[in-house]
Amino acid sequence: MIAVTMAGLAYALMFFRGLQDIVAPVFLALNFYIVVYPVQRILTRFKVPRAIGACISVILVLCMIIAFFGLTAWSVAELVILIPSYSNELVYTYQSTLALLSDIGVTSSVIQQQLSAFDVRSVLDAIYPLLTNLSSVAGLLTTVIMAVFFVAMDSMGIDKRMAMLLRVKPSLSASIGDFAVGVRRYWVVATVFGLIVAFLDVIALAIIDVPLIWVWGVLAFLTNYIPNIGFVIGLVPPALLALVDSGWQSALWVVIAYSVLNFVIQAIIQPKFTGESVGVTPLISFLSLLFWVWILGWLGALLALPATLLLKALLVDADPRSRWVNILLASDPDTGRRDDDAASSGADSRGNSGSDMGRNSADPSPS
Repeated sequence: MIAVTMAGLAYALMFFRGLQDIVAPVFLALNFYIVVYPVQRILTRFKVPRAIGACISVILVLCMIIAFFGLTAWSVAELVILIPSYSNELVYTYQSTLALLSDIGVTSSVIQQQLSAFDVRSVLDAIYPLLTNLSSVAGLLTTVIMAVFFVAMDSMGIDKRMAMLLRVKPSLSASIGDFAVGVRRYWVVATVFGLIVAFLDVIALAIIDVPLIWVWGVLAFLTNYIPNIGFVIGLVPPALLALVDSGWQSALWVVIAYSVLNFVIQAIIQPKFTGESVGVTPLISFLSLLFWVWILGWLGALLALPATLLLKALLVDADPRSRWVNILLASDPDTGRRDDDAASSGADSRGNSGSDMGRNSADPSPS
């Protein structure tokens, strides 16, 4: 049974990998709608028609999508415009670096030949198609927007469906509810702390006098959604620009400032606000990033933790007998132990109630 289950799961994952252009945008739209759904529920409590509440939720999601992709396009455009003006500095920095490596015996004649053929324009020509692939971006946005509308239509009856599911499968209903709460908390906390990190990074870059501080602030904000390696992605471009523009001292200060700010905020403060329903061990977080990038493509970097929470909700939390796995996955191992104890106590109570019912039916009272 275990072998068949694992084989079926592997086949399902390969199936979703083949449909990553559809699955990833739809799951992204679902995440966005989960975040704004409390607004729709509040409007419903104030006797606002469900259709109007769903329309307002769709508008909020569309604003989030426009802001996210708009900031990304703006930062990339600013970077593409700036790079050609630093062509001479880039060549000089590249040559100096290879000369330093040559002095310590690292380089070879092959690298020297590559040095003579190095041209910033060739680098731009290589990355330009990746940055201007408007057709794939347009297809992604179209799929996300269409999925948002269909999710909004289904959301008007989700409360009734969840109530019916609670009567039929209470453990599955509870795990899906915990998944929604965890995903909502993850996106809200990541957004708030991303803004904090970006603001502090902008201040640090302004003090160091690095060009394009607002572009690097936007990059730091966007990469905060990528677990583990997002910090490195947000650090490398401003550090390289500081190296080219002002020398290695400025680049070193950029690395120090980013490291201190991101470590204190993301590694110490932020996990305190994500809660047990979101927290997983650092190794699981890193492995989930690699895994979901392989399954869902580049959107898997943004959706790694929510996708992991979904699998955990369906395969672990929905089955009381499997909740002990949280001992290995959760950042707080007591979470898994409490779940296991709760499942055991629930089984004991069901067994005791069943035996009591049996006794009562076997030994009816004289009355």
